Amino acid sequence: MDFFILNINFFAEKKLPLLHIVLPIGISFFTFQLIAYLIDSYRCKTKGYSFLNYLLFITFFPQLIVGPIVHHRDVVPQYEDPNTSELNYKNISMGIFLFSIGCAKKILIADPLTSWAQPAFSHAQELTMLESWFSSISYTLSYYFDLSGYADMAIGLGSMFNIKIPINFNSPYKARNFADYWRRWHMTLSRFLGDYIFRSIFHKGDSARKFYFAIFITFLVSGFWHGAGWTFVVWGIFNGIFVIFAHAMTRANKRLPFFLAWFLTFSGVVLVRILFVSASFGDAIYVVKTLFDFSNLQFSGIPYASVGQLIYIAIGFFIVFFLPNSMEIKEKFRPNLKFAVFSAILLIFSMLNMSNVGDFLYFQF
Repeated sequence: MDFFILNINFFAEKKLPLLHIVLPIGISFFTFQLIAYLIDSYRCKTKGYSFLNYLLFITFFPQLIVGPIVHHRDVVPQYEDPNTSELNYKNISMGIFLFSIGCAKKILIADPLTSWAQPAFSHAQELTMLESWFSSISYTLSYYFDLSGYADMAIGLGSMFNIKIPINFNSPYKARNFADYWRRWHMTLSRFLGDYIFRSIFHKGDSARKFYFAIFITFLVSGFWHGAGWTFVVWGIFNGIFVIFAHAMTRANKRLPFFLAWFLTFSGVVLVRILFVSASFGDAIYVVKTLFDFSNLQFSGIPYASVGQLIYIAIGFFIVFFLPNSMEIKEKFRPNLKFAVFSAILLIFSMLNMSNVGDFLYFQF
């Protein structure tokens, strides 16, 4: 409402007061689950669900506030399975293992990177070239470790209750184009948008023009979902255009060399992340321009870039590009001493840093 009122005030030169409506944390996530349920209920795809299982589907706490966005067909049948209520020590140990990885991602990697990037973007117009690079890369990495860390913790908690929550990330920064990137990043969001937006517009046999139009509208909705502001809307538009280009190249049977394709994709991810986190278009444009302003190499004196930050960026890059992701590690999990010690070390170091823990970045959505 405030977004619409601001635009009415701007374009119509009015002075309507803002409402400042207070919303619960994570409202965008559980409303998506409810929308999917209501649509499928209208289509008679939810017959037989008990009211108790419906309530559990809506309020299941591990993924309630930051996802993954769970579809009812993924979990309600598990609630109905009598084996779900049995104590399963293997699932509990698996859950603790995944939870420890998620904690470490969030507390030991995401939070330090965010603590450098947020102050920098709060003073975006003061950044030099190196500071812009440091801050932009830090935010790009921190958003991945923050959100995927929460997803790992949610999946781990679900496993403790014998509930399999769908994976949400599959090494997105290894993608070679934006279509591949969105199949790997926030996968449950992509699935919701695909099922309930894209497929409501495009149907099998429709023209290529309608296919691309459906992609564009889907990402426009995605941008507005992330935040009621023009930077988010334009962010969605840019992502939609990049995905359209990727599909157009695939349809034309064009393929870039792997490294070039990856480099262009990751560069695009960094650029749209700058737009995503900037307070205004002016800040975003300044940071992007400064990335290539070789006359502005010196540090401004504000501690946004440091050796410590560079080390964290290097660690983040190494984990993202050279180590298996959480779900790949999960496949090798065994309830033995080696994995118990690994989990304990991650949890201990995470708990030792609890005094510095920050809010999850997606709490704002």
